[in-house]
Amino acid sequence: MPNIKSAKKRVRVSGIKRANNIAQRSALRTTLKKTLSSITAGDAGVAKTDLTLAVKKLDEAVSKGLIHKNQASRRKSRLMKKFNAIAQG
Repeated sequence: MPNIKSAKKRVRVSGIKRANNIAQRSALRTTLKKTLSSITAGDAGVAKTDLTLAVKKLDEAVSKGLIHKNQASRRKSRLMKKFNAIAQG
């Protein structure tokens, strides 16, 4: 345990930030799973709205520093590819 006042505060603040990051990452994963399940279900209308939300969540995660921009780009690309496959056929 830290003895210095500023070190104690750092422990508190980093704990709060860690909890927020975990919650935001969990929400992102839930959104991505929901989008993937709607794409695999084959309903293009629902899948399109879920895909739009997933892309937005990924962009927000990048801006908050939760994930790297290349990872977000890769995930968006893979989702789009799967969506386009059901939208075309």
